[in-house]
Amino acid sequence: MRQTFVSQLFNSIADAGRDLLDRGAGKSRSHSIEGVCRDLLTQRGEASGMALAREVVDLWKELEDQEKLDFLFFLANEICVDTDLVDEAVEAYQSQKTDEARRKLTAVLEAPRQELMRRINFAPGGTAVIVDMRKFLVARLREHAELKDVDLDIKHLLSSWFNRGFLEVQEINWRTPAVILEKLIEYEAVHEIQGWDDLRRRLDQDRRCFAFFHPALPDEPLIFVEVALVKGLASAVQPLLDQEEERLSETKADTAIFYSISNCQDGLKGISFGNFLIKQVVAELSAELPNLKHFSTLSPIPGFMKWFAGTEGAIGGMSEDSIKDVKKCLLDMDWYRKKEITDQVREPLEQLVAHYLINEKSRERPLDPVSRFHLGNGARLERINWLGDTSVNGLKQSAGLLVNYYYSLKDIEKNHEAYANDKKVVASSSIQSLAKAG
Repeated sequence: MRQTFVSQLFNSIADAGRDLLDRGAGKSRSHSIEGVCRDLLTQRGEASGMALAREVVDLWKELEDQEKLDFLFFLANEICVDTDLVDEAVEAYQSQKTDEARRKLTAVLEAPRQELMRRINFAPGGTAVIVDMRKFLVARLREHAELKDVDLDIKHLLSSWFNRGFLEVQEINWRTPAVILEKLIEYEAVHEIQGWDDLRRRLDQDRRCFAFFHPALPDEPLIFVEVALVKGLASAVQPLLDQEEERLSETKADTAIFYSISNCQDGLKGISFGNFLIKQVVAELSAELPNLKHFSTLSPIPGFMKWFAGTEGAIGGMSEDSIKDVKKCLLDMDWYRKKEITDQVREPLEQLVAHYLINEKSRERPLDPVSRFHLGNGARLERINWLGDTSVNGLKQSAGLLVNYYYSLKDIEKNHEAYANDKKVVASSSIQSLAKAG
């Protein structure tokens, strides 16, 4: 990671604090991560506090998985809200509802682990370690639900530290440092990047890539979007990924297709950056290439096949027998290569996808996560593309179908308001007709 002047300064302060701690405590001071955290919470000196925070950062990196889990339980069980203090503060506030009593109540309601994380964050590399702590925690929440409060506290802090105001959008191109380009290959979550030649194609003259960065993680993209500059709405992803496909002059393109959006940091799960990134990229591209008139995604439908496999009986206007026939056809691993099968299943599958995207809900929002994301950003559900992605993953997720979500610059805010306030799925008339038929 590139070391900035500020991080060099903080390290020098921490070194001075380290000397002070060693002289003051000798060999009696604890060097377990739990002991150092206890010391950090009680330390008032800036230099010594930074030294302890840096020690926590170094210790976390050395822990084995079981030791990391033990540390999270330490946060849950020891560095937690003191219920006796809460009871006292509640009683005091009920007795005399002054501003001072309210402030004391607010203070004791916050678990001390939040202050601990703030102090760890002050150390060079502290932010990265806290993100890594949450990555480790999120992966184990299903097994250890008792750590949920720890997760909520850390997520609360990260949501503030990774506020849009702190993020910087950067264009990624072939001149970007290799350490970041390697991260793109590693983190691509939608369409795997097949090595450096593939990456070079995705950064060519008719392609763009943009990412959000945070100053505390200068070499770590938080989220990135890949864009193809084309003529007309793209209906299939394979031509966009084809390394031999003819390059289009960027000045002749009229459409920007967002064909892959990848979140990079598991430790920031649940903290959304994509809505800001899409709008920022639209603004950047509009300024750079005024010939671009249309902005659209070519998106997967990751939840469709899982939902379809779990359905029973009739769906919308389709009979139970029709549903069974489609499911039977899809059991053939090569069904998408056989015309007699594709002719049979195309219409019902398109109707089912339209029904799924418009009518299937969870808490009054679309069941599909990609649909929730783009509709929430103000896009319009524009078109369903037959066999738009015939990769193994595309067939597994959505029977090879893809969706265009269209970003109309004049309608983005109106569509967003309709979705946010009225829970409306804004869709083209063609998709609405398909959904009614399905």
